[in-house]
Amino acid sequence: MIAILGTGKMGEALLSGLLRAGRTPDEVLVTARRRERAELLRERYGVGAVSNAEAAAKASVLVLAVKPQDMGALLDEVGGHVAASTLVVSMAAGITSGFIEQRLGSDAPVVRVMSNTPVLVDEAMSVISAGSHASEEHLRLAEQLLEPVGKVTRIPESLQDAATALSGSGPAYFYYLVEAMVDAGILLGMPRAAALDMVIQSAVGAAVMLRDSGEHPVLLREAVTSPGGTTIAAIRELERHGVRAAVLEAIEAARNRGRELAGG
Repeated sequence: MIAILGTGKMGEALLSGLLRAGRTPDEVLVTARRRERAELLRERYGVGAVSNAEAAAKASVLVLAVKPQDMGALLDEVGGHVAASTLVVSMAAGITSGFIEQRLGSDAPVVRVMSNTPVLVDEAMSVISAGSHASEEHLRLAEQLLEPVGKVTRIPESLQDAATALSGSGPAYFYYLVEAMVDAGILLGMPRAAALDMVIQSAVGAAVMLRDSGEHPVLLREAVTSPGGTTIAAIRELERHGVRAAVLEAIEAARNRGRELAGG
Protein backbone atom coordinates (compact mmCIF):
# COMPACT_ATOMS: atom_id res chain seq x y z
CA MET A 1 0.00 0.00 0.00
CA ILE A 2 1.25 3.46 -0.97
CA ALA A 3 0.06 6.51 0.96
CA ILE A 4 0.56 10.10 -0.17
CA LEU A 5 0.32 12.52 2.75
CA GLY A 6 -0.54 16.09 1.81
CA THR A 7 -1.86 15.52 -1.70
CA GLY A 8 -1.59 18.95 -3.27
CA LYS A 9 -0.57 19.60 -6.88
CA MET A 10 2.69 17.69 -6.69
CA GLY A 11 1.13 14.85 -4.71
CA GLU A 12 -1.79 14.60 -7.12
CA ALA A 13 0.56 14.54 -10.11
CA LEU A 14 2.44 11.65 -8.52
CA LEU A 15 -0.87 9.92 -7.75
CA SER A 16 -2.08 10.18 -11.34
CA GLY A 17 1.30 8.96 -12.59
CA LEU A 18 1.17 5.91 -10.34
CA LEU A 19 -2.29 5.01 -11.62
CA ARG A 20 -1.25 5.47 -15.25
CA ALA A 21 1.75 3.24 -14.59
CA GLY A 22 -0.54 0.38 -13.56
CA ARG A 23 -1.18 0.81 -9.85
CA THR A 24 -4.81 0.16 -8.96
CA PRO A 25 -6.79 2.66 -6.86
CA ASP A 26 -7.11 0.18 -4.01
CA GLU A 27 -3.30 0.19 -3.69
CA VAL A 28 -3.16 3.92 -2.93
CA LEU A 29 -4.29 6.06 -0.01
CA VAL A 30 -4.28 9.86 0.12
CA THR A 31 -4.61 12.50 2.79
CA ALA A 32 -5.33 16.23 2.53
CA ARG A 33 -5.63 19.06 5.01
CA ARG A 34 -9.15 19.95 3.86
CA ARG A 35 -11.90 17.34 3.86
CA GLU A 36 -13.37 18.58 0.58
CA ARG A 37 -9.97 18.18 -1.11
CA ALA A 38 -9.71 14.59 0.13
CA GLU A 39 -13.21 13.86 -1.13
CA LEU A 40 -12.40 15.35 -4.52
CA LEU A 41 -9.37 13.06 -4.85
CA ARG A 42 -11.42 10.04 -3.80
CA GLU A 43 -14.10 10.81 -6.38
CA ARG A 44 -11.63 11.68 -9.16
CA TYR A 45 -9.31 8.68 -8.78
CA GLY A 46 -11.20 6.11 -6.73
CA VAL A 47 -8.48 5.96 -4.07
CA GLY A 48 -9.01 5.80 -0.32
CA ALA A 49 -9.02 9.13 1.51
CA VAL A 50 -8.06 8.67 5.17
CA SER A 51 -6.40 10.43 8.09
CA ASN A 52 -2.64 10.84 8.29
CA ALA A 53 -2.40 8.40 11.19
CA GLU A 54 -4.44 5.73 9.39
CA ALA A 55 -2.41 6.15 6.21
CA ALA A 56 0.86 5.83 8.12
CA ALA A 57 -0.34 2.68 9.88
CA LYS A 58 -1.45 0.93 6.68
CA ALA A 59 1.19 1.97 4.15
CA SER A 60 4.36 0.11 3.21
CA VAL A 61 5.47 3.22 1.30
CA LEU A 62 4.74 6.62 2.81
CA VAL A 63 5.16 9.68 0.57
CA LEU A 64 5.44 12.95 2.52
CA ALA A 65 4.27 15.66 0.13
CA VAL A 66 3.45 18.44 2.59
CA LYS A 67 5.07 21.87 2.58
CA PRO A 68 8.39 22.08 4.46
CA GLN A 69 6.89 24.25 7.21
CA ASP A 70 4.25 21.59 7.90
CA MET A 71 6.65 18.65 8.07
CA GLY A 72 7.40 18.80 11.80
CA ALA A 73 3.75 18.71 12.80
CA LEU A 74 3.03 15.88 10.35
CA LEU A 75 5.89 13.76 11.67
CA ASP A 76 4.72 14.30 15.23
CA GLU A 77 1.25 13.16 14.17
CA VAL A 78 2.31 9.97 12.39
CA GLY A 79 5.48 9.06 14.30
CA GLY A 80 3.89 6.41 16.46
CA HIS A 81 2.23 4.72 13.49
CA VAL A 82 5.17 4.24 11.11
CA ALA A 83 6.67 0.75 11.19
CA ALA A 84 10.43 0.32 10.97
CA SER A 85 9.97 -1.47 7.63
CA THR A 86 8.00 1.40 6.03
CA LEU A 87 9.79 3.26 3.25
CA VAL A 88 9.40 7.01 3.85
CA VAL A 89 9.79 9.19 0.75
CA SER A 90 10.05 12.91 1.48
CA MET A 91 9.33 15.47 -1.26
CA ALA A 92 9.75 18.53 1.00
CA ALA A 93 12.50 20.98 0.03
CA GLY A 94 15.17 21.58 2.64
CA ILE A 95 14.05 18.83 5.02
CA THR A 96 16.92 16.41 5.64
CA SER A 97 16.53 12.68 5.99
CA GLY A 98 18.16 12.99 9.42
CA PHE A 99 15.43 15.37 10.58
CA ILE A 100 12.76 12.89 9.52
CA GLU A 101 14.54 9.92 11.10
CA GLN A 102 14.92 11.78 14.37
CA ARG A 103 11.29 12.92 14.50
CA LEU A 104 9.97 9.48 13.62
CA GLY A 105 12.14 7.92 16.30
CA SER A 106 12.59 4.67 14.37
CA ASP A 107 14.94 2.98 11.92
CA ALA A 108 12.51 3.46 9.03
CA PRO A 109 14.36 3.94 5.72
CA VAL A 110 14.04 7.48 4.33
CA VAL A 111 14.63 8.56 0.74
CA ARG A 112 14.74 12.31 0.15
CA VAL A 113 13.42 13.62 -3.17
CA MET A 114 13.57 16.94 -4.97
CA SER A 115 11.25 17.09 -7.94
CA ASN A 116 9.93 20.01 -9.97
CA THR A 117 6.67 21.28 -11.45
CA PRO A 118 6.92 19.48 -14.83
CA VAL A 119 5.77 16.49 -12.79
CA LEU A 120 2.35 17.80 -13.85
CA VAL A 121 3.10 16.83 -17.48
CA ASP A 122 5.17 13.70 -16.76
CA GLU A 123 8.44 15.52 -17.53
CA ALA A 124 9.77 16.04 -14.01
CA MET A 125 13.41 15.96 -12.99
CA SER A 126 13.52 14.11 -9.68
CA VAL A 127 16.75 13.67 -7.71
CA ILE A 128 16.85 11.19 -4.85
CA SER A 129 19.17 10.58 -1.91
CA ALA A 130 19.30 7.77 0.62
CA GLY A 131 18.96 8.36 4.34
CA SER A 132 21.08 6.44 6.83
CA HIS A 133 18.76 3.40 6.88
CA ALA A 134 17.85 3.26 3.18
CA SER A 135 19.30 0.46 1.07
CA GLU A 136 19.75 -0.10 -2.66
CA GLU A 137 16.36 -1.82 -2.68
CA HIS A 138 14.71 1.26 -1.17
CA LEU A 139 16.32 3.54 -3.76
CA ARG A 140 15.10 1.29 -6.58
CA LEU A 141 11.58 1.36 -5.14
CA ALA A 142 11.67 5.17 -4.96
CA GLU A 143 12.83 5.27 -8.58
CA GLN A 144 9.93 3.04 -9.64
CA LEU A 145 7.50 5.41 -7.93
CA LEU A 146 8.91 8.49 -9.66
CA GLU A 147 9.77 7.22 -13.15
CA PRO A 148 6.15 7.42 -14.42
CA VAL A 149 6.28 11.23 -14.00
CA GLY A 150 9.72 11.95 -15.44
CA LYS A 151 13.44 11.29 -15.12
CA VAL A 152 15.10 10.18 -11.88
CA THR A 153 18.75 10.41 -10.86
CA ARG A 154 20.62 9.71 -7.63
CA ILE A 155 22.86 12.19 -5.84
CA PRO A 156 24.47 12.40 -2.37
CA GLU A 157 22.21 14.19 0.08
CA SER A 158 24.90 16.84 0.54
CA LEU A 159 24.02 18.04 -2.99
CA GLN A 160 20.26 18.26 -2.46
CA ASP A 161 20.32 22.01 -1.83
CA ALA A 162 22.22 22.44 -5.09
CA ALA A 163 19.69 20.26 -6.88
CA THR A 164 16.87 22.38 -5.47
CA ALA A 165 18.54 25.49 -6.90
CA LEU A 166 19.36 23.90 -10.26
CA SER A 167 16.38 21.71 -11.18
CA GLY A 168 13.81 22.34 -8.45
CA SER A 169 13.77 26.05 -9.25
CA GLY A 170 15.04 25.49 -12.79
CA PRO A 171 11.72 25.76 -14.65
CA ALA A 172 11.26 29.30 -13.30
CA TYR A 173 14.53 30.40 -14.91
CA PHE A 174 13.36 29.16 -18.30
CA TYR A 175 9.97 30.85 -17.91
CA TYR A 176 11.83 34.06 -17.06
CA LEU A 177 13.93 33.77 -20.22
CA VAL A 178 10.84 33.02 -22.33
CA GLU A 179 9.12 36.07 -20.85
CA ALA A 180 12.10 38.27 -21.75
CA MET A 181 12.30 36.88 -25.29
CA VAL A 182 8.59 37.48 -25.85
CA ASP A 183 9.01 41.05 -24.65
CA ALA A 184 11.85 41.44 -27.14
CA GLY A 185 9.57 40.21 -29.92
CA ILE A 186 6.96 42.78 -28.94
CA LEU A 187 9.66 45.49 -28.90
CA LEU A 188 10.49 44.51 -32.48
CA GLY A 189 6.85 44.87 -33.53
CA MET A 190 5.72 41.24 -33.23
CA PRO A 191 2.18 40.51 -31.96
CA ARG A 192 2.35 38.97 -28.47
CA ALA A 193 0.62 35.72 -29.45
CA ALA A 194 2.93 35.18 -32.42
CA ALA A 195 6.03 35.98 -30.35
CA LEU A 196 4.97 33.58 -27.61
CA ASP A 197 4.27 30.82 -30.13
CA MET A 198 7.70 31.25 -31.74
CA VAL A 199 9.58 31.31 -28.44
CA ILE A 200 7.75 28.30 -26.97
CA GLN A 201 8.39 26.17 -30.03
CA SER A 202 12.02 27.27 -30.11
CA ALA A 203 12.36 26.26 -26.45
CA VAL A 204 10.69 22.88 -27.01
CA GLY A 205 12.80 22.16 -30.09
CA ALA A 206 16.02 23.15 -28.38
CA ALA A 207 15.20 21.02 -25.34
CA VAL A 208 14.45 17.96 -27.47
CA MET A 209 17.71 18.43 -29.40
CA LEU A 210 19.65 18.69 -26.15
CA ARG A 211 18.01 15.54 -24.81
CA ASP A 212 18.12 13.38 -27.92
CA SER A 213 21.25 14.43 -29.82
CA GLY A 214 23.79 13.68 -27.10
CA GLU A 215 25.69 16.80 -28.15
CA HIS A 216 27.18 19.26 -25.67
CA PRO A 217 25.17 22.51 -25.53
CA VAL A 218 28.24 24.45 -26.66
CA LEU A 219 28.32 22.46 -29.92
CA LEU A 220 24.60 22.96 -30.50
CA ARG A 221 24.94 26.68 -29.86
CA GLU A 222 27.94 26.94 -32.18
CA ALA A 223 25.94 25.21 -34.95
CA VAL A 224 23.52 28.16 -34.90
CA THR A 225 26.25 30.80 -34.60
CA SER A 226 27.52 31.73 -38.07
CA PRO A 227 30.60 33.96 -38.44
CA GLY A 228 29.54 37.59 -38.53
CA GLY A 229 25.87 36.64 -38.29
CA THR A 230 22.87 37.61 -36.23
CA THR A 231 23.34 35.02 -33.46
CA ILE A 232 26.91 36.02 -32.60
CA ALA A 233 25.78 39.65 -32.41
CA ALA A 234 23.19 38.62 -29.82
CA ILE A 235 25.66 36.42 -27.91
CA ARG A 236 28.10 39.34 -27.73
CA GLU A 237 25.43 41.47 -26.06
CA LEU A 238 24.57 38.71 -23.58
CA GLU A 239 28.25 38.41 -22.67
CA ARG A 240 28.66 42.19 -22.46
CA HIS A 241 25.82 42.37 -19.95
CA GLY A 242 27.24 39.53 -17.86
CA VAL A 243 24.31 37.15 -18.34
CA ARG A 244 26.44 34.04 -17.82
CA ALA A 245 27.85 35.38 -14.54
CA ALA A 246 24.37 36.45 -13.43
CA VAL A 247 23.04 32.92 -13.99
CA LEU A 248 25.88 31.43 -11.93
CA GLU A 249 25.29 33.88 -9.10
CA ALA A 250 21.50 33.45 -9.22
CA ILE A 251 21.66 29.67 -8.87
CA GLU A 252 24.25 29.97 -6.11
CA ALA A 253 21.93 32.41 -4.32
CA ALA A 254 19.08 29.91 -4.62
CA ARG A 255 21.31 27.21 -3.12
CA ASN A 256 22.26 29.48 -0.24
CA ARG A 257 18.64 30.42 0.41
CA GLY A 258 17.72 26.75 0.50
CA ARG A 259 20.32 26.21 3.19
CA GLU A 260 18.94 29.13 5.18
CA LEU A 261 15.41 27.76 4.99
CA ALA A 262 16.55 24.30 6.03
CA GLY A 263 18.38 25.74 9.00
CA GLY A 264 15.60 28.12 10.01
